[in-house]
Amino acid sequence: MKNLLGALGAGVAVATATVAVALTSQADTCPPSTACPTTVIFTVTAGDGLQITVPGGSADIGNGTPGSQISGQLGSITVTDQRTALTASWTATVWGTDFTTGGGSGAETVPNSAVSYWSGPATAKTGTGTFVPGQPTASDAETLDGYYTAFSKISGSGDNSATWNPTIVVDVPTQAVTGTYTGTVSHSVA
Repeated sequence: MKNLLGALGAGVAVATATVAVALTSQADTCPPSTACPTTVIFTVTAGDGLQITVPGGSADIGNGTPGSQISGQLGSITVTDQRTALTASWTATVWGTDFTTGGGSGAETVPNSAVSYWSGPATAKTGTGTFVPGQPTASDAETLDGYYTAFSKISGSGDNSATWNPTIVVDVPTQAVTGTYTGTVSHSVA
């Protein structure tokens, strides 16, 4: 008798579980002229996150004599924000190294304090919010001997991007020697 009750109890548990599964997959039934709702869900996923793209290779901004000023554009810089954030703000930072030729002696070096950067306005942008150039005009240029904001986004939400084409200005020292000077201008975004 004891085994029979145990088997019967197990059968009832199985039958109950089967009924529960059947009930969860059953469609809603509603009387006439009554709203019959179905809950819909979906998920928005983030893309590639936050990244910055800079021109590859070398950017030749021109030539000049000692005591002159050389100026040219670096090429397009783009920040792409695919974090799908509620508060989608970011700051792109810029800095630079000294520029050298030959053996890099004093006369073969243009210090980064003699090289300026200005972002100018955005050349393209997507998404919502406020995009702010770090140096909107030539008179706002910053020397590359420090870390400065190149561009930022201070409000808005969701995916966005901004592109700008900054200008590099070199005040060539009067003691500079002839040569092709090489240095780096670096960007980061956070």
